[in-house]
Amino acid sequence: MEADQFDWRLDKQSSVPLFEQLRLRIIEASDGGELAIGTKLPPVRRLADHLGIVPNTVARAYRELETAGRVTTGGRAGTVISAGGNESSRLLAEAATSFAETARAQGVTVKTALAAVKAALER
Repeated sequence: MEADQFDWRLDKQSSVPLFEQLRLRIIEASDGGELAIGTKLPPVRRLADHLGIVPNTVARAYRELETAGRVTTGGRAGTVISAGGNESSRLLAEAATSFAETARAQGVTVKTALAAVKAALER
């Protein structure tokens, strides 16, 4: 799922601070596979505008996620979901990167590569 299509809604009536709701929502979505490793999150200002909150709220959630290793921020490259401290997620990301490099080197299309992964998973 693309981050732009993700359900970012927050409960402004909740006693849980908005930055914490956003932080928890991103963790939940990452752990549940809605936001896969490598998914680029919206820029701080754009997400803040979308949610109707101040940019510092989004920035704080992103900072806390980065401190916890759940996202990486590469300046202009943006903020992306990372493997975090989850060992199985890290191993999966490494295997996916290796597979993608092999597929690219062989000139395989994305459709063919994904079909190969699907077939392997269904064995």
